[in-house]
Amino acid sequence: MRALLPFLTLFRRHRWLMTLGILLAIITLLASIGLLTLSGWFLSASALAGTAGIYSFNYMLPAAGVRGAAITRTAGRYFERLVSHDATFRVLQHLRVFTFSRLLPLSPAGLERFRQGELLNRLVADVDALDHLYLRVISPMVGALVTITVVTFGLSFLDMSLAFTLGGIMLLTLLLLPPLFWQAGRPAGIALTTLRSDYRQQLISWLHGQAELRIFGASAQWREKLEQTEHSWLEAQRRQAGLSALSQALMLLIAGFTVIAILWLSAGGVGDNHSPGALIALFVFCALAAFEALTPVTGAFQHLGQVAASALRLTQILEQKPEVSFPDQGPARPQSVELHIHNVTFHYPAQPQPALHNLTLDLASGEHIALLGRTGCGKSTLLQLLTRARDPQHGNISLNNIPLSDYDEATLRNVTSVVPQRVHLFSATLRDNLLLARPDAHDELLNTTLERVGLASLLDDDGLNAWLGEGGRQLSGGELRRLAIARALLHDAPLMLLDEPTEGLDAQTEGQILNLLHEVCVNKTLIMVTHRLRGLSAFDRIAVMDEGQIIEQGSHEQLKMINGRYSHFLSQL
Repeated sequence: MRALLPFLTLFRRHRWLMTLGILLAIITLLASIGLLTLSGWFLSASALAGTAGIYSFNYMLPAAGVRGAAITRTAGRYFERLVSHDATFRVLQHLRVFTFSRLLPLSPAGLERFRQGELLNRLVADVDALDHLYLRVISPMVGALVTITVVTFGLSFLDMSLAFTLGGIMLLTLLLLPPLFWQAGRPAGIALTTLRSDYRQQLISWLHGQAELRIFGASAQWREKLEQTEHSWLEAQRRQAGLSALSQALMLLIAGFTVIAILWLSAGGVGDNHSPGALIALFVFCALAAFEALTPVTGAFQHLGQVAASALRLTQILEQKPEVSFPDQGPARPQSVELHIHNVTFHYPAQPQPALHNLTLDLASGEHIALLGRTGCGKSTLLQLLTRARDPQHGNISLNNIPLSDYDEATLRNVTSVVPQRVHLFSATLRDNLLLARPDAHDELLNTTLERVGLASLLDDDGLNAWLGEGGRQLSGGELRRLAIARALLHDAPLMLLDEPTEGLDAQTEGQILNLLHEVCVNKTLIMVTHRLRGLSAFDRIAVMDEGQIIEQGSHEQLKMINGRYSHFLSQL
């Protein structure tokens, strides 16, 4: 239950809208109780008055009360649903934005142990589960308490003992049944939350890996695993549905016994009236209607286990502290960039060997350098440190002789263009994915940039309105790379960080892209990580990395003259 407290505090922003929803729910409940109570009394009193009561019995006032209660109930129900759902959606919007804002600073280091599907499930499904907290717990509980108080107070003017008997039974039901079904439904709620997440992850993995699973003959095995998870999930749903049915049956049983007790007690007299007549119907129908306020409460607490489990899963992420923090303000955006990397050492968690060890590298403004080395030698890690995706444990990095950590995030992102190994595309149009790099770019500039990187064919048919789909699945690896390069060119920053930008390109296209990069990056500082040896003669300097250190560096011609244990590799330059 403690996991719910941080999320309850977030409801304060919408407290007036939520309070209005609860108030409308209370008005609707009281109107419904008043309608049934007054109708029961009115019909009974009319029957007892008979034809002789046409002139002595006031039919008009009770009839007007019934119509007023019916109209109030109908209008109250409509506006209560309108306001409550609007409040719920606003709360969910706030929760989702809040959750995402807390997730973003954790990337990438703080989120490495979570799979993408798991993060998406927590951001969407677990946040959605929190809407039960208002709709199924807070609003029904407050409504039930107010209803019990008002009904008991109102009936006490007719008969104190009957009023407190009905109010006492309802209050005991409200205090005892919700905790009982909270404890009974908690295991099923936790299982539902966990199995829902597991099933969605397995389903996504199965859909994405269809080709590989079929090639290696593991499709049937994976499908069987998926069906087992689905069966467990359905079983948890069955248990929760059984508890819901039990709670409703128990509530009906208590309501029935209460009605019988009120009928028996009121038959002996109501207040000072020993021949209560129609007042018996008033108390009986009031008891029947009043239990409507308690009906959703037991089911609400049964689902509270699922809500608490979802809140706990979100808290596990939200309570993490970002490994990298940025100042609110920093130096102004520079027009040119020089970098100084001095004795930088970086360890990944739980890794025995450092990814970078006492690495030192200086880049002058406008210098172009290529980083070569075997896979795992620390090249990509160095680029992550330069973007402050991570911070080194030792050493320092400065940009224009100012520590990199002094720059605020907006300025650092503005001064850097990055082409990562893994290109991220959104399920949106080609235009939308390009505008991420430069929101104010017009269509003519976007078209020209695509043509420069050799992607003019993407403009066929729908042009910039072409839908790329999830991750740009219909694009080849080379097209994804060039699209990332197009975004880097649109961003137009003085520092270019390229991680394998020509991977997946044929020799001719690779040469064209390298020529384009050198042309566009004149007067810009450029670092390119690569395993390919084509076009390196155009770089001002080449640095060779091994075991987290730079072992050799120099111009293309200088490295060709180096002899030593790496000569077999450098001779290919």
